[in-house]
Amino acid sequence: MLQISAFKQVMIWLTCVVGLVLAMPNAFYGDVERHNDAAAFIENGQSSAELEADYAAWPSFLPSGLVNLGLDLRGGAHLLAEVQVEQVYASVMDGMWPEIRDTLVAERDVVGFVQRDLDAPEDILRFSIGEETGVARALELVRGLAQPIVSLTGAGASNIDVSANGKILTVTMSDAERQAVDERTILQSLEIVRRRIDEVGTREPTIQRQGATRILIQVPGIGSAEEVKELIGTTAQLTFQPVVGRVTDANASPGSGNELVPSLDEPGVFYILERTPVVTGEELTNAQPSFDQNNNPAVNFNFNPTGARKFGDYTLENIGAPFAIVLDDEVISAPTIQSHIPGGSGIITGNFSVEESTNLAVLLRAGALPAELTFLEERTIGPELGQDSIDAGQIACIVAGIAILIYMALSYGLFGIFANVALIINICLIFGLLSLIGATLTLPGIAGIVLTIGMAVDANVVVFERIREEMRTSKGPARAIELGYEKALSSILDANVTTFITAAILFLAGSGPVRGFAITLALGIITSVFTALFVTRAIIAIWFSRKRPKELPIKGFIRLVKEHTSFDFFSRARLWLGMSAFMVVIAFGSFLYQGLNFGIDFQGGTSIRTQSEQQIDVGAYRDAIAPLELGDVSITEVFDPNFAEDQHVAMIRIQAQDGQESVAVETINAVQSALQAIDPTVTFPSVESVGPKVSGELITTAAIAVALAVGAILIYIWLRFEWQFALGAVLALVHDVVLTIGIFSELQIKFDLAIIAALLTIVGYSINDTVIVFDRVRENLRKYKKRPLKEVLNISINETLSRTLMTSVTTMLALLALFVLGGDVIRGFVFAMMWGVFIGTYSSIFVATAALLVLGVKRDWSKKAPTVGNQYANIDA
Repeated sequence: MLQISAFKQVMIWLTCVVGLVLAMPNAFYGDVERHNDAAAFIENGQSSAELEADYAAWPSFLPSGLVNLGLDLRGGAHLLAEVQVEQVYASVMDGMWPEIRDTLVAERDVVGFVQRDLDAPEDILRFSIGEETGVARALELVRGLAQPIVSLTGAGASNIDVSANGKILTVTMSDAERQAVDERTILQSLEIVRRRIDEVGTREPTIQRQGATRILIQVPGIGSAEEVKELIGTTAQLTFQPVVGRVTDANASPGSGNELVPSLDEPGVFYILERTPVVTGEELTNAQPSFDQNNNPAVNFNFNPTGARKFGDYTLENIGAPFAIVLDDEVISAPTIQSHIPGGSGIITGNFSVEESTNLAVLLRAGALPAELTFLEERTIGPELGQDSIDAGQIACIVAGIAILIYMALSYGLFGIFANVALIINICLIFGLLSLIGATLTLPGIAGIVLTIGMAVDANVVVFERIREEMRTSKGPARAIELGYEKALSSILDANVTTFITAAILFLAGSGPVRGFAITLALGIITSVFTALFVTRAIIAIWFSRKRPKELPIKGFIRLVKEHTSFDFFSRARLWLGMSAFMVVIAFGSFLYQGLNFGIDFQGGTSIRTQSEQQIDVGAYRDAIAPLELGDVSITEVFDPNFAEDQHVAMIRIQAQDGQESVAVETINAVQSALQAIDPTVTFPSVESVGPKVSGELITTAAIAVALAVGAILIYIWLRFEWQFALGAVLALVHDVVLTIGIFSELQIKFDLAIIAALLTIVGYSINDTVIVFDRVRENLRKYKKRPLKEVLNISINETLSRTLMTSVTTMLALLALFVLGGDVIRGFVFAMMWGVFIGTYSSIFVATAALLVLGVKRDWSKKAPTVGNQYANIDA
């Protein structure tokens, strides 16, 4: 029945209203953001007239969730750091030695003298005993010190392995202990990095674990990645150590149990300190910037009870002796103890600026990093470039939306207007869901929304074309609508499930902006299916119940394909296959001959975007950088019709430097200084650096993602259809991917991680097209059991041709708007998707069906058809 129950009508429109309410704060982004910031400050106990005014900028009874803007839209810093967990092993072994030594010394009569081998590897504790007859007892004593592993993975295991070779005993960490130490080190590093970033008060930073030993750090609104690195990369290891002596010889021998540490403020001066500290920064409870008695910047600190007791006892017993305060292996102060300090508090003085004392206090409060961080990837996006991307994306979305609204109205008349209303609701639902889950919108995410605008009409097009077909059978308008939805449902579900599979794989395999694109695409698929199957149908049902028309106003002024076409697509099947084979060979040849123009994501290195008021002189840029001897440096001027007259942009790409896994800040600074020397107006809106290790991993991940997407779709099509359909679909997918890679190779367009996202989107779009055709083939194989396969395929393609071209045109309209108006940053990504739409449409008509003709398909469709269409035909009736 076309009628929809009151309960279902209420649920449909209630869902839409909730989505609209959740999306509404994004229309007042600035006011809501100020309200949220003020609410956070007020909750922390702060209060002022300005905060109250900001809080009142948005009604508190309305939702205040916003779509977070990614770094490429807001500007900020992105860093991928690797924790050097191996460095912790040495401190763990050093911590075990005093207990082992004391235990063995207590039984000196049996084991003899004990001496540690200081030349052993840092993660191994090796020592010798004096009596060979005491080896068994020594092994027993040391093994008795083993502790059980406190973790799920190491349950039942001990923390050390002990072995003996003659009088030499070796203690190593067990594999389970290493895993437990690694886990503790990563979690501790993650928490310390989070506390240090939070201390600065940045808005919505992202700090999360990535893989086994890496930490992803994204801080919006900060000036550069270097600022973040200075904050989190400093270890801030603070110790208070007894002073043995003071020398000026850097090669002086400190003696057993001591170490030689340079002075921070006095060049050429070194302190001999006892290696074992009295107290450490781990026992601090607070540190605040302040000023000393001479009004110079300093840092006040307080110890916890344990640290206060140690500090008090030591100062009581060593009045008149010097006492060194050591920060990161440098003596920043070595005052003489004048009196007993029982309160557990003190002050650190030195040649600090106010900013340095403030940062030192932040680092001391956050605690010391347990291990060094190596930065494998670094990206800085300036706020101006981010705002330009937002503006360009908004214009592209508006233009694309208007173009599609007009096109749909002209193509389907009143029904096209119904679809347009559903499309507007669809976009609002996407933003509502993004706000609800706190998702981050990135520049590729905007592309995902534009793509959704183009593809959202696809389900409506499939239904409307079906309704047109059913109207020709003279079954009446009500029955035509009902059958249109019933027969289109299977195609819509199959097509969108396959696209959703690619979005899911993209989310799992991608990161950063690519993952943001996957989220937007997946949510767009869900909302598009909902609005097409429920919202549009609800609108049509309300209209139909009031008007009761004898004919449906579904014929518009534009029709890409005339009714009752009978093109013979297989009369030149060999020509089409020959053309495809020829293009595939050309693509392979281009790839083998000149390869791809890999971006730094896959090749490693540094990419710097420059912007100047002066004309770009590539030769002058190259001459300025040449003395730095950075190896292969490519400089390309960027042209864009959207640039202002005084906006001249260039991209500089520098190869990964030999022997440097981490990002070389000095290299970036040297390049910037060299360019500013010849052009004072030059600025650097974005800087991106990727180490060779990460770039190699990204290539592997990208290849696996594409292979997984193709494999998952193969399995799904096989299960829903037959193996011949699955193989035909995969051949079409491979055809599309190879030709897309080929055109990027031939034109030498930059091939980076965003293009992989575009490739996977092409896979989803192409299979969407192919499934629509295959679904009609399956239906017609049941309908025309006696006709030759070639004829059935021709009928099926002709019947779906209007839908195929309609969807391609609407999607291309959206992408064309983004290509022209979206800015140069995303143009390569959009070009890949435009090419994918074109080649995907071609392959679904000529390649996939030709493969079916060659392979042959099952003709015994006498068994009952899948019940998807019937089961859900009246889902909202």
